[in-house]
Amino acid sequence: MKLDLRQFFRACNPAKTIDVGNPEERKYYINFSQVRGGTLIEQIARTISRLSPDSPTCQLFTGHIGSGKSTELLRLKAELEQQEFHVVYFESSKDLDMADVDITDILLAIARQVSESVESMNIKLNPTGFKNLIQGLLDVINTQINVKAELAIPGLSEPGEFSLTVGIGKLTAKAKDSRDLRSLLRQYLEPRTNNILEAINQELLLPAIQQLKQQGKAGLVVIIDNLDRIMNSKSATGRPQPEYLFIDRGDQLNQLQCHVVYTIPIGLIFSSDLGRLTSRFASEPKTLPMVPVKFPDGTPYPEGIEHLRKMVMVRAFPAIDLNNYTHLITKVFDSAETLDRLCIMSGGHVRTLLALLYSCLQQEDPPIVRSILENVIRQRCHQLLLAISSEEWQLLRQVAQTKKIMGLREYQTLLRSLWVFEYRHEDEYWFDINPVIAEANQFNLIDL
Repeated sequence: MKLDLRQFFRACNPAKTIDVGNPEERKYYINFSQVRGGTLIEQIARTISRLSPDSPTCQLFTGHIGSGKSTELLRLKAELEQQEFHVVYFESSKDLDMADVDITDILLAIARQVSESVESMNIKLNPTGFKNLIQGLLDVINTQINVKAELAIPGLSEPGEFSLTVGIGKLTAKAKDSRDLRSLLRQYLEPRTNNILEAINQELLLPAIQQLKQQGKAGLVVIIDNLDRIMNSKSATGRPQPEYLFIDRGDQLNQLQCHVVYTIPIGLIFSSDLGRLTSRFASEPKTLPMVPVKFPDGTPYPEGIEHLRKMVMVRAFPAIDLNNYTHLITKVFDSAETLDRLCIMSGGHVRTLLALLYSCLQQEDPPIVRSILENVIRQRCHQLLLAISSEEWQLLRQVAQTKKIMGLREYQTLLRSLWVFEYRHEDEYWFDINPVIAEANQFNLIDL
């Protein structure tokens, strides 16, 4: 079997998310649920399709940066579509400024994405409430900012059919690039949040669901990805954005009359307000951990390493029989030990594994030799060490000893920086040092 270098290079791009719903990309997908300690996506799908097929559900999904959340959510989309649900999946970061997000921003993004999706299904909407809302917004904007020509919306104050997608899209696109305009929108929209929710439910979601069911669909599911990227900056209330949006205003996010899956910042799991978060959504957040490569005592975890091996090899040979691939390893690496070294040093963090592999491929064509991999690991180590202070080395020491992280402060310091990873095996949970850091001289000099 011949290695297609161009295809392999593209498949290893760490910025690329696998869309399981696409047959060309599905062949690269490896299901890690067996070694991650739980079938999280199956649980979310089951809640939607079996436990509450006709009642709205609202579920929370989180995980560490680069752990594969988007890939898993696209798998959820594909599985629900096979069950005849109409699924609207979108990356909220394309609509929102993650450093400055308010509740109405999220609601309008959902309304725009859903309206655009259902309009493509020839579903007719009569959003008179939204039309009045947008007209009121333009009246306010045009008295203070000269954007009238750029925000001219057909069917609003001139002849033509009004499109909710176009109306909201023009407003949100302009607002994303203008803090002044966002401020004006929020001043107008915030007191009307309940009216917006009412309009979304009565003029968009419920009519859409009714017409979708007439087309043979089981219902409507909205998956909002990338909300976990919301920055920890202060909101207008003084609260960090994640706590303000999902805890203080979570009851409003939970009022949409369809199935909804929100991604949330993982820091909320370490917050003292976790109980309030769970109460707001009546649901425990589901967290996607890393793929374990070692047990807490440091002994290798063969099943986890094997799944990572397959992830690498299937990118090299998409048509490979994953039960019989070992004879092809030397077409990609100088030895099986080099492949294992790559998997172990990734710490089971999918994006790190791909980033290390991609860096190797940028330096030489396969078979990748051990010296190139070690050079890439050293470069990665150097980058990570630059930001670690003496106080943070002490926090790393504590994690190495206890395999635990205690509280939001340690999360902000260690996990967001990818210095520490979270793992699960069966009913056991633990944290451990990023293997790249664990091998550094500075770490080894700490008195463990």
